[in-house]
Amino acid sequence: MKRLKWREEVRSVLFTLPAMIPLSLFWFYPMVLIVYLSFMEWDFMSPDKLFVGLENYTNLFSNPAFYQSLKVSLLFCLGSVLPIVVIGLLLALLLNRNMKGGSVYRLLMFSPWVTPMVAVSIVWSWIYEPEVGMANTLLRAIGLEGVRWLEDPKWALIGVLIVTIWKSAGWGMVFYLVALRNVPTDLLEAAELDGANSWRKFMNVTLPLISPTTFFLVVVQIISALQAYDQINVLTQGGPAGSTRTLLYLYYQAAFDSFQIGEASAVAITLIVACVALSMLSFWIGRRTVHYN
Repeated sequence: MKRLKWREEVRSVLFTLPAMIPLSLFWFYPMVLIVYLSFMEWDFMSPDKLFVGLENYTNLFSNPAFYQSLKVSLLFCLGSVLPIVVIGLLLALLLNRNMKGGSVYRLLMFSPWVTPMVAVSIVWSWIYEPEVGMANTLLRAIGLEGVRWLEDPKWALIGVLIVTIWKSAGWGMVFYLVALRNVPTDLLEAAELDGANSWRKFMNVTLPLISPTTFFLVVVQIISALQAYDQINVLTQGGPAGSTRTLLYLYYQAAFDSFQIGEASAVAITLIVACVALSMLSFWIGRRTVHYN
């Protein structure tokens, strides 16, 4: 009996080994290495690393740029996650009907997601051009003054958020389309027989049943927002005046502009902690609000 159990355990290990090897090489080892480097002073080129203990963390937490970047990261997270989820749901509700050309509309709405973020950001940089860009041309056409989208600290983060939301809303729409089609029609018919109008059917039947999809999208988009880099690098390079510099971009500047690998590693660890904390908060809220079938 013990021998049979031992064989089963060995077989289980062998089955998981192909997945564990790349996971160890590209996740566990880099994690251990970056924790190690966060206690070191290293310029990325010198063969020697100097142990400095918690100095990188104390320098980071006493740096005003860190708190500004943390604020920008949280604003970016809040300003992108909620609109992506809400717009994705609205698009799904609109396109879930049997309408002529519905598949074409769904394809058009989803197409920004499969387009590389760098290419999307380059196109939007042309749209945001202050003098001849499409955005300001439309504003002037309705009698409003043009905006220096990527040069004004008041508007730069909004400009980056618009690009992010435009690209990702169709991705959320696809998940909601699947969730809406899995809502049992008999429950909707029963609610209608009880006198519920369309709004009450949506709030009391549809919305609770698609809450697992909402929870999934929120968690994934939080992680994605904290890892946003391409659109910021192409559109603003963290400026102007640090108004779009997130924690990830602060990490990039510390590592590859200043060659302060120790401080950059401390930023990375802080970013991981923030990502885990927000994800755990989402799971805590999800356990109290999500209705699983």
